[in-house]
Amino acid sequence: MSGLSQKECVPCRGGVPPLTGEEIAKLIPELDGWEVVNEHHLKKSYRFSNFREAQTFVNRVGDLAEEQGHHPDICFGWGQAEISIWTHKINGLTESDFILAAKIDKL
Repeated sequence: MSGLSQKECVPCRGGVPPLTGEEIAKLIPELDGWEVVNEHHLKKSYRFSNFREAQTFVNRVGDLAEEQGHHPDICFGWGQAEISIWTHKINGLTESDFILAAKIDKL
């Protein structure tokens, strides 16, 4: 996989433009199965055999998000979880979004 998972998320203070076009195109191949939606956010769905497995995964993502200071939107239910990531401060993508996605895939 990529070196992204070895990096740390950097808090966004605003005032920077979101990533677009070529910048996104360079980072997305380093992720596994994540979709870029309208150059605004990353999205990925995960499948599990039951509710407990989905809940355990979501709790691990939550712990990682707290550790990194970067928080995704998570929707989950029986046997599934969907994660969306973007930097709310700039309403778009930053490298930290890709870093978090890579870290989530290592859980």
